[in-house]
Amino acid sequence: MLRTVGLIITFALDLLAAPLAADAQQAGKVYRVGLVFTTAPVSEMIGPDPVHPLVRSFLDGLRALGYVQGRNLVLEPRSAEGKFERFREIVEELVSLKVDVLEVSGNPLTKRAKEVTSTVPIVMTFVNDPVTDGLVASLARPGGNVTGLTATVGPEIDGKRVELLKETLPKIRRVAFLGTKPDWEDPFGKSTQAAARAVRVTLLHAEHTPDDYAIAFARIVRERPDALLVPNTTSNYARRLLIVDFATKSRLPGMYPFRDFTEAGGLMSYGLDYRDQFRRAATYVDKILKGAKPADLPVEQPTKFELVINLKTAKALGLKIPQSVLVRADEVIQ
Repeated sequence: MLRTVGLIITFALDLLAAPLAADAQQAGKVYRVGLVFTTAPVSEMIGPDPVHPLVRSFLDGLRALGYVQGRNLVLEPRSAEGKFERFREIVEELVSLKVDVLEVSGNPLTKRAKEVTSTVPIVMTFVNDPVTDGLVASLARPGGNVTGLTATVGPEIDGKRVELLKETLPKIRRVAFLGTKPDWEDPFGKSTQAAARAVRVTLLHAEHTPDDYAIAFARIVRERPDALLVPNTTSNYARRLLIVDFATKSRLPGMYPFRDFTEAGGLMSYGLDYRDQFRRAATYVDKILKGAKPADLPVEQPTKFELVINLKTAKALGLKIPQSVLVRADEVIQ
């Protein structure tokens, strides 16, 4: 009888110990995650509390899921810092470091990462129309090693920004479009141009390269437009403080694609909350680290866009924001 009781106790202890051992083994695993941006300074991406708001959001998302740098997570932050020819070199380096997951931003970088590796899981953000661009087979069933989140539901959002800017500043006639040549010619740029024609606004293309805005700024100063329109691009986001500083010094009201511009002193923004998207990207990384295959994880589309208005900036510019616009704002910065 005593022997039987002993066996039962031993068996029960073994059952209890099994999941504890599994947990201990899992806790002992250190995951290596590569995080690659296209234009942001690497100096803004490093450390436990990085300066870059999107990197910080990504780490916050991972931390909420139990990943802590120095304990069970090694983050490998990289950036091409505007030199797009470095994409392949950066991805190849991270693949050689045997990262468990790559988190990349933007269509060109995601495309290059997919060309470099077909085995390392890739989580994409800041990406437009990934099906048309050949990054995934479909949103529901991506196939291959790429999944993640799209940046927009379509080019119509850029037209919406023009309409909101015109409604806010009904007297504007000429607006500077701060973008690269591809930004001007792609479907999003064409949507912007069509919307501008519809509200009888002339767009001036202030063309820049991903890492040089001097010529574009000089043209804006020379042409003296009524307002500034900044399209949704990774290079514009990376240079957000430079752009807002220029607009402030030029006393130029601007419509921006991200709230970070408005928080930095821009007049208004309409677009996706990218901080939330990077927190969501962390859930994709977590699922993959726990065994899910990118091919089976549906690509997430944005469902909520936010209008943010900076009243302090409006007052500094001597502008009165129409009540019809204020009541639609998700946040008003006083």
